[in-house]
Amino acid sequence: MDLQFTPEQEAFRQEMRTWVRANLPADISHKVHNALRLSKDDMQRWAKILGAKGLHGYGWPKEFGGPGWDAIQRHIFEEECAMAGSPRIVPFGPVMVAPVIMAFGSPEQHERFLPGIMSGEVWWSQGYSEPGSGSDLASVKTRAERQGNKYIVNGQKTWTTLGQYGDWIFCLVRTNSEVKPQAGISFLLIDMTSPGVTVRPIITMDGEHEVNEVFFDNVEVPAENLVGQENQGWTYAKYLLAHERTNIADVNRAKRELERVKRIARAEGVYDDARFRDQIALLEVDVIALEMMVLRVLSAEHGGKKALDVAGLLKVRGSEIQQRYSELMMLAAGPASQVFLQEAMEAGWQGDQFAGGFPGGNITSAPLAATYLNYRKTTIYGGSNEVQRNIVAQTLLG
Repeated sequence: MDLQFTPEQEAFRQEMRTWVRANLPADISHKVHNALRLSKDDMQRWAKILGAKGLHGYGWPKEFGGPGWDAIQRHIFEEECAMAGSPRIVPFGPVMVAPVIMAFGSPEQHERFLPGIMSGEVWWSQGYSEPGSGSDLASVKTRAERQGNKYIVNGQKTWTTLGQYGDWIFCLVRTNSEVKPQAGISFLLIDMTSPGVTVRPIITMDGEHEVNEVFFDNVEVPAENLVGQENQGWTYAKYLLAHERTNIADVNRAKRELERVKRIARAEGVYDDARFRDQIALLEVDVIALEMMVLRVLSAEHGGKKALDVAGLLKVRGSEIQQRYSELMMLAAGPASQVFLQEAMEAGWQGDQFAGGFPGGNITSAPLAATYLNYRKTTIYGGSNEVQRNIVAQTLLG
């Protein structure tokens, strides 16, 4: 594996760096670099800027309106966006459901759904997890009964991230209970404005309305919204999850947040402490190792070789690193980081010179507790790390 980028790739990097920094709104970048709350408008404004350039679906092939970039170009683009302080592209539309529609959907579905995803106009949500069906997705109970040219959907989804903004939701639904669990699941696209769809907030421990419960009460869904074949949804779900778990690794955001750890440590006066710098060094080594793992996968793909089947391992290491850097930020700020200031998560609010009345606290401290609390989820969502380790063991050891 050659880890040196070619002159052409470096020229591409410079082109992307110039474009991103010229087009990313400064107020959005400020929020991202300082962990302030992003609104729906912030996230969708950036999505639409990307969409106007044909880059909201930056991983799409040219035949579906994407740039047709190779794996290395996609990685470079992600890195430049992250380091410039762009929000993460909300993945449910362009990264998750779009590849499924491209691979398994009908030409009519391509024409109907893909343009709205690319433009950033249509917000998609993910309807996978249910009470009792999280990492074990094969046990989903939400039922879709075929009646003529429509399905009648009843059931519940949970932990639906940003579902309060959703225009559409892609769901795993049970269409056959007489076969083994994986064989009776279908992949259905549901308009969230349909009668019978109810979204209820789940307020998380950081005080945020990030996730939701979604209820379906006799929701009528046109049969034309079925992706692929009935009862083949498990195949499509696995295809999607490979994209999700690689995306969760998010090594480029980890590189950006590593620099933020260093900024906070300097601002709080602990960067000169040798033991604290040891912890930063250990984190940096792990971030570099994660990046090397990602580059190995990209190198194999770019060279036409079989990509390494390490999506689960990327998810495990990436999620653990996210928790580590949020913890180090808390340790750097000390007692000042423990004060939970909801107002500090509002855009532009910086509060007093120190957070919460602790001498020596810094304005960077205010959002730290919320981030730390929120990141307790990373080792659970997308398939818990315990389950992922089992999958990795079975894949690599047999």
